[in-house]
Amino acid sequence: MTKRIQGSCTTILVGKKASIDGSTIISRNDDGHEALDPERLVVVNPADQPQHYQSVISKVKVELPDNPLRYTSIPNSILTNGTWPAAGINSENIAMSATETITTNSRIQGVDPLVDTGIGEEDLVTLVLPYIHSAKEGVTRLGALLKDYGTYEPNGIAFSDNNEIWWLETIGGHHWAAKRIPDDAYVVAPNRMNIDDFDFAADDTMASDDLEALIADNNLNPDFDQVNLRHIFGSATIKDTVYNNPRAWFGQKYFTPDVDQDPMGQDLPFICHANRKISIEDVKFVLSSHYENTKYDVYGSGSEADKTLFRPIGINRNHDVHILQIRNNVPAEIAGIHWLAFGANTFNTVVPFYANVSDTPASYKDANGTFNLNNMYWLSCTTALLGDTDYDFYVDMRNSFELGAMSAYRQIENQTDADLSNQTDVNTYLEAANQKLADESMQRQTKLLGDMVIAGSEQMKLRYNLND
Repeated sequence: MTKRIQGSCTTILVGKKASIDGSTIISRNDDGHEALDPERLVVVNPADQPQHYQSVISKVKVELPDNPLRYTSIPNSILTNGTWPAAGINSENIAMSATETITTNSRIQGVDPLVDTGIGEEDLVTLVLPYIHSAKEGVTRLGALLKDYGTYEPNGIAFSDNNEIWWLETIGGHHWAAKRIPDDAYVVAPNRMNIDDFDFAADDTMASDDLEALIADNNLNPDFDQVNLRHIFGSATIKDTVYNNPRAWFGQKYFTPDVDQDPMGQDLPFICHANRKISIEDVKFVLSSHYENTKYDVYGSGSEADKTLFRPIGINRNHDVHILQIRNNVPAEIAGIHWLAFGANTFNTVVPFYANVSDTPASYKDANGTFNLNNMYWLSCTTALLGDTDYDFYVDMRNSFELGAMSAYRQIENQTDADLSNQTDVNTYLEAANQKLADESMQRQTKLLGDMVIAGSEQMKLRYNLND
């Protein structure tokens, strides 16, 4: 069976009392093993949602309910291995991001092996998001699907509504556990099993019916006096110390700088508390980061050994970054904001697209495998590639671009929010706002690339200085 397992993402979750404006936030870098894999922003309307679903990878067939909800989606442009929707917000303002590939171990695999004919990352958003009306209902529906069909890979999945965030991790072929993120907390989750302390009797946890018995009956718990799901079902490998744990360390260092931790540590906490309220800009910075102001920064002044020791969060294999925000201080019609950027995240900005729409702007929707600077995916990738050639030279241009662009997007969003009460056709109104945001984004990203080309041309090695 051919799989396109991501294995490379980073997730950030922010509870409503931990965010600056009372929103719930679930976000993720959607990474891959390859540097380029064009993605699009689309809306899946009910008429377009399949009822008789079949996976491309595993060939599993799933009959889906009637009356699906509309939802935003970030599918692949090249569908050889399936749609891979990645994330979205449905018409009842329920958000889902799927998936963060996580780790497993031989003990659980020996008890509950993975299922080659099961469901996986390719399928999950399509199978779950159009049919749920709360974050907790997302956990319940996905849990039932895992029990019935199994999965061929270990994954972490985030769900949110305006009140709650739930994080589910698959365990073996058919089992799972989920935890509600406290309202005043945040999570940085790399490609490892992340849930640590777990109380099966608590109101803020859910799990497979037999998971507690499975642990006891098969002697899976290595600890004397606790139930730590990362210890029981995850890994603690050398790869984790350089590929996964440093990403959690850097995100936690940024949000909670007074906490002193080992970047290679295997027991970095799952649930964390910041020293301030967290903004969209904060989340984007961490999801674009490469260990800035440390010796591990690939663009920094550390030794080559240090600069290549840890896998950064922002990387050439970022295909999109999505930040799904469900707001509490606005009418329901505009509560869902699908922030989005494409390509490697060092030289782009997230754009706040309204989710309550039936269509999306062409510059974000029409990417394919053909290079085209009129499309945001390819434009972003090109800017990141040029920036990588001399990061120190271009970074100030990036910083000015990002400040100006985010200011402009927030002005458009504020104006759109303020005039909502005067609208009779909300769908058309929000689609027009999204088009304005896309146009602003394309114009600013194109200008950044142009400024970089003009300035960088003076720095080319292919030159000869003479008084002429």
